[in-house]
Amino acid sequence: MKKLCLAMFTVAALQLSGCATTTKDSVSGVHRSQFMLLPSGSVDKMSAQAYSQTLKEAETKKTLNADKAQLERVRGISNRLIAQVGVFRPDATKWNWEVNVEKNDQLNAYCMPGGKIMVYSGMMDKLHATDDELGAVIGHEIAHALREHGRERMSQAYVQQFGLQALASLVTGSAGGAAVQAAGMGSQLFFALPNGREQEREADKMGLELAARAGYNPDAAVTLWQKMTANSKGAPPEFLSTHPASENRIADLKALTPKVRPLYEAAKKAK
Repeated sequence: MKKLCLAMFTVAALQLSGCATTTKDSVSGVHRSQFMLLPSGSVDKMSAQAYSQTLKEAETKKTLNADKAQLERVRGISNRLIAQVGVFRPDATKWNWEVNVEKNDQLNAYCMPGGKIMVYSGMMDKLHATDDELGAVIGHEIAHALREHGRERMSQAYVQQFGLQALASLVTGSAGGAAVQAAGMGSQLFFALPNGREQEREADKMGLELAARAGYNPDAAVTLWQKMTANSKGAPPEFLSTHPASENRIADLKALTPKVRPLYEAAKKAK
């Protein structure tokens, strides 16, 4: 009976606190209220486990950080971006950030919840991305993590598949088949569930601002999407699968560029 009461209380508390925005408002104007029932600690733990497994598999295949020059370049760009995350959420400056490169021809990159970044070598080997363009793509992915879009998608999926009671069991640590099954699905859900279009728009906007604050030319976001589309031969690459580089997307980026350009100019002067 105690466990049931605790579970019900947890459900009620989660429902009350489930809608909030994860980041501070800024130049990019992202402040949507988000559905966040799954605790961030649970998501971060699952993501760290999934990221660790990915690194082990890449090490086994000898594809992890195979090119030291690429690794140094990506980490240098990422660190400049990470130095700016406090503008959106101060707590992110204390995340256990990790940055790695996997030898893979796909035009892709991601940042898992909690700051686990992976960039595929195809971004450099095939796309020949400039530092400014890498700043745009990594900034976009960091923005997903700052907004906790993975946690948002997973919260929606957990409730849809298992219900609030199973979610409460997961949070309270109660032994329940559905809760255990849900926990096991965590890392799979992050990769399997695509970001929604609104989430992609938010990552575009915040990523552009983040890159500008780090001293990367905001115009590079447009050239990046154009190059990725050209290399995809008609079909969007995995990175753009839910949000193709359409005229609307490029128009949105161009419209925001004048707002973040002063940040870019200030960052250049501060060097």
